[in-house]
Amino acid sequence: MDSIDSAILGHLQRDARLTNRELARKVGIAPSTCLERVRSLRARGVITGYHAAVQPRLLGRTLQALVFARLRPLSRDVISGFEAYLAELPEVVSVFVVSGDDDFVVHVAVPDIERLHAFLMDRFSARREVVSFRSSVIYQQTSSRVLSPLDGTEHGEGE
Repeated sequence: MDSIDSAILGHLQRDARLTNRELARKVGIAPSTCLERVRSLRARGVITGYHAAVQPRLLGRTLQALVFARLRPLSRDVISGFEAYLAELPEVVSVFVVSGDDDFVVHVAVPDIERLHAFLMDRFSARREVVSFRSSVIYQQTSSRVLSPLDGTEHGEGE
């Protein structure tokens, strides 16, 4: 990963609809070189896909929350099974398996507080492995849309 690869990644994360020619111009390289670099980033698994960012509230999901859950017994099978269960639920935006007091943090987006309550009662309470859960409503979200290597932590450095 060098500065050109980082620049390519930055531009694609901001606008994945750029044509190869536009991307090459922005980065300052030939289109053929740009195409090869993008192919290499995909082959190495750095670029995992392209997607459209959406506004949840315009899809009728005006309430977002984080649900923190503890499971027992804690085993690989229980964690994998619960993770797979959550991934299939339409309310779930993302699932994080975490360390600390909680085992899972689940980001959900629903139409209203009643739907959040129903989700918690019907989806979480119904699961035998869930010993406790709590939720926090998200008032505001700010996220970085562009990730780049941090100084001194580029893949392969120090190996």
